[in-house]
Amino acid sequence: MSGSKDSIKGRGAQLNVANKFNAHTHSFRNEFLNYCAAEGEEAQKSKTVLIETFPKTIVNKVTSPDVGMGYSLNPYQGCEHGCVYCYARNSHEYWGYSAGLDFEQKILVKRNAVELLEKKLQSKKWQAAPIILSGNTDCYQPTEKNLQITRKLLQTFLKYKHPVGIITKNALVQRDIDILKDLSADNLVHVNLSITSLDEEIRRMMEPRTASVLKRLETLEKLSSENIPVSVMMAPIIPGINSHEILPLVKEVAQRGALGVGYTMVRLNGAIGGIFTDWIKKTLPDRAEKVLHQIQECHAGNLNDSEFGRRMKGTGNIAEQVHQQFTIARKKYLVGRSSPKLNCDLHAQYKSGQMSLF
Repeated sequence: MSGSKDSIKGRGAQLNVANKFNAHTHSFRNEFLNYCAAEGEEAQKSKTVLIETFPKTIVNKVTSPDVGMGYSLNPYQGCEHGCVYCYARNSHEYWGYSAGLDFEQKILVKRNAVELLEKKLQSKKWQAAPIILSGNTDCYQPTEKNLQITRKLLQTFLKYKHPVGIITKNALVQRDIDILKDLSADNLVHVNLSITSLDEEIRRMMEPRTASVLKRLETLEKLSSENIPVSVMMAPIIPGINSHEILPLVKEVAQRGALGVGYTMVRLNGAIGGIFTDWIKKTLPDRAEKVLHQIQECHAGNLNDSEFGRRMKGTGNIAEQVHQQFTIARKKYLVGRSSPKLNCDLHAQYKSGQMSLF
């Protein structure tokens, strides 16, 4: 594989696309600089701007019926990982920024996240239900190493005996194994590790500031060895880039302790269509048109499908072939494995015990 000399190294998006809400939004002013380097990367020396925010709420109800979570919590908006296909890029437009380079260079930090979570878990009205870190952007992105907001959130979940799920593609989650072990002892945690490819070159191009493939596989093995329930998400499947890796990837992660493997088909919604098209023509010019056409074949001739029930898995021959490969892989490598249901009862007992003190 060889990319264009014009491509920006160390970044996913290669440009800032126009913000469709630009006339109706504003940018935050209280910005300060932080310089982040990703593991194993000699990335473009571009500044990452951390922007302090203080939202009024932190736990979000997820209404999409095919996302697989009821509530999410995102300590950060924007993500320096810079995955070019990321569906969360569009959310950056609501904050007055571009879904392109801004998304991975201007990171909004929710400084009061821990206080807001504690207030939520103390509420008499709140009924325990799994809360996912993070449903939008990665809670273990590079700046978490210094800020430790995610670690403090996990300590809060442990304090209140409340179930939590984690979605990440960063090996930094290993830092918090001590807390995760305590949560797991009461069946209060499940980790979903994103592993999109076993090919390090593909990883470097598509997910430039994430943990390497080897570090993610090591992370999977370490979590599993500590009896922390962990599954893998191979998301997204991109025809012509990683769609040929399904069986070998499922085999590899099963050998390292994964309890299950999920997937989604790539869909280039909103501004991501233009960002991805620009990226692939600069990075993989020899196969760009083929890949784009195959993505369109999975979504009735479009790069995106927003219809609930089919948008995640796609339609047509390619999508069906991917589905069949996962069916075969699960039967071959994951029979008898499943993730335990998270415990929602302990939180009510905790609150009841605390109230009895008064």
